Amino acid sequence: MFKRPKVALVGGESLLGREIRDLAAETAPEIDLRLIAAEEGRAGLLTSLGEEPALVTHLVAENLSGVRAIILAGSEASSRKALELAAGEPHAAIIDLTFAAEDIPGARLRAPAVEWEPDEDDGTVHIVAHPAAIALALFLRRLHALDPIRRSVIQIFAPASERGAEGIEELQAQAVSLLSFKSLPKAVFDAQLAFTMLARYGDEAPAPLRRTELRIERQLADLLALPGGGEGAPMPSLRLIQAPVFHGYSFSAWVELESYPGIEALESGLACPWIDVRGAEAEPPNNVGNAGQPGIAVGGIAQDAAHADACWFWVVADNLKLAAENAVAVARGLV
Repeated sequence: MFKRPKVALVGGESLLGREIRDLAAETAPEIDLRLIAAEEGRAGLLTSLGEEPALVTHLVAENLSGVRAIILAGSEASSRKALELAAGEPHAAIIDLTFAAEDIPGARLRAPAVEWEPDEDDGTVHIVAHPAAIALALFLRRLHALDPIRRSVIQIFAPASERGAEGIEELQAQAVSLLSFKSLPKAVFDAQLAFTMLARYGDEAPAPLRRTELRIERQLADLLALPGGGEGAPMPSLRLIQAPVFHGYSFSAWVELESYPGIEALESGLACPWIDVRGAEAEPPNNVGNAGQPGIAVGGIAQDAAHADACWFWVVADNLKLAAENAVAVARGLV
């Protein structure tokens, strides 16, 4: 009987972990996924993997033994612990979505949605690129192959779910507290996020917004340089804004092209399996309507009245879905 390769999912109870396990059950039945809790208090939970019941186990060396790969999708702290425990499993590849392993020598940035050819190197540490970097690389590379880009400026609107369940819960609690005239919880953002936008977090926030912005810039530069269609697209000027939304990235992109091809040519040229283009006759995509959808959606394309060769684009992506798609693709390539 064929024995399915085992893959450990650290953070199986997290928002991202749930997305990965659902996607793996649907698209990667050849993988035997082992669910491991990122937080000790969550171990022992009975959940589901596809249509089958599954138990979330403890993060201990025993539960990482004999696996072909370890997916890190919980907190940075749990990822660091998993990396220490995994030292005794030399044949287990690491697929990291928390960036805890990005400074390990030999770690490789991965984004199968952007990679032109399947990666044949089954290196030990694979860092799945930030979902915003993947979304922008998909969009800019496709556009650059259609009509060379001169320059671009992109505003990135991040959802609270990028900070995990804690970010969503704090945004919800802040909204309720404001309407009830109560003090605001600020453990995650250290600032009021409900009903406003943030250009930076408070000084006591555990993860500065600027750190995420720099990571997106760095990884996007690497993805734009990958060989294949659309490589060489110039780096855009980026600004990351924390939006008061629970889920899904939104991007407002201004792009100046070498020659303006017209809206219809842009719409037809951008469309591909990873990019859903909404034409002028359709409503532009939004982060709520795009929840659970693969790839990215592009719409609201309009020529800039002040610059004849420039256009505005509105892009959205389900951050958890996009990250999970690429992580599962890496795992399938390894096993």
